[in-house]
Amino acid sequence: MDFNMKKLASDAGIFFTRAVQFTEEKFGQAEKTELDAHFESLLARADSTKNWTEKILRQTEVLLQPNPSARVEEFLYEKLDRKVPSRVTNGELLAQYMAEAASELGPTTPYGKTLIKVAEAEKHLGAAERDFIHTASINFLTPLRNFLEGDWKTISKERRLLQNRRLDLDASKARLKKAKAAEAKATCEGDTVPDFQETRPRNYILSASASAAEQELRVAQTEFDRQAEVTRLLLEGISSTHVNHLRCLHEFIESQTTYYAQCYRHMLDLQKQLGSSQGAIFPGTFVGTAEPASPPLSSTSPTTTAATMPMGPSVADLASPGEAALRLEEVAPPASGTRKARVLYDYEAADSSELALLADELITVYSLPGMDPDWLIGERGNKKGKVPVTYLELLS
Repeated sequence: MDFNMKKLASDAGIFFTRAVQFTEEKFGQAEKTELDAHFESLLARADSTKNWTEKILRQTEVLLQPNPSARVEEFLYEKLDRKVPSRVTNGELLAQYMAEAASELGPTTPYGKTLIKVAEAEKHLGAAERDFIHTASINFLTPLRNFLEGDWKTISKERRLLQNRRLDLDASKARLKKAKAAEAKATCEGDTVPDFQETRPRNYILSASASAAEQELRVAQTEFDRQAEVTRLLLEGISSTHVNHLRCLHEFIESQTTYYAQCYRHMLDLQKQLGSSQGAIFPGTFVGTAEPASPPLSSTSPTTTAATMPMGPSVADLASPGEAALRLEEVAPPASGTRKARVLYDYEAADSSELALLADELITVYSLPGMDPDWLIGERGNKKGKVPVTYLELLS
């Protein structure tokens, strides 16, 4: 192997000089060139961007894949440039177990039929989760990871190079200062001591040393300024990174909204199926179930709109408004199955067969055999009418 001993010795000398300069700065024995305030603010913003990007990336990975062992496995596959094997989601696995249980316990029994319906819903939920994880990984995690593994590594490399250039500059300043001091001292001694022949070479050497130090300082200053400009341009590029991450964040929220809207729609369909089945199995009992205590989703996307549309039948499907109101007044509440409910938000009755609601008021609700599970009969004093389940929080 061919070693360039001269270059090796030069590199070792530069490294030693930088180490001495750095140590003296830490102990306050050497002056340090300070960067301007704008440059320092750029450095602080870059460091903050890197730190928070790492935290957001790690926590999003936990959100998408809570299993730490699975995350480690995916990380190893990624580092080995191998395709991550397809993994069954928890919902899909639960659907598989429920379907097998229904097959063994009897698919024609009420319990088996319900297991099949729930298994189908869980299968849809698992597929929606798989699509959400795939979309979020591509549109959100990948850009964040590319910044940390690409742009940030370049910035870090140029910052280290700038630090070395600054150490070289400050070391050159220190050498020039010492050379000037030695030259000034020699000049003073030459004025007071007889000008012997042997003192002149020493003065020439000191003067040449000072000139060489000045030339070295100019070169070091030029290299430092050039590297500072390169680093500054990279740091100012963090603004473009923020714009890119903002776009990725919007895409992540869009995919998350679509995912939860799909889940809501699947569970609403399942709730209707189970409500009808429960009414057929247990006639005369309360068959309504409470919706989550949150207002319906509002979005302009077709998926979200479909998930939040009221599913109850119109009054025209049952009877005319007058006849429906008359029948409701004549219907007596069941002996058992009535419950108290708190109204979540205001509801304006569409016709006389429905009961207008005010947020936070308490009403009595019950269901009738064969009634749509998305609607209940509500009573407030001597007033009675249909009320949507999604506007209620059932208490007892």
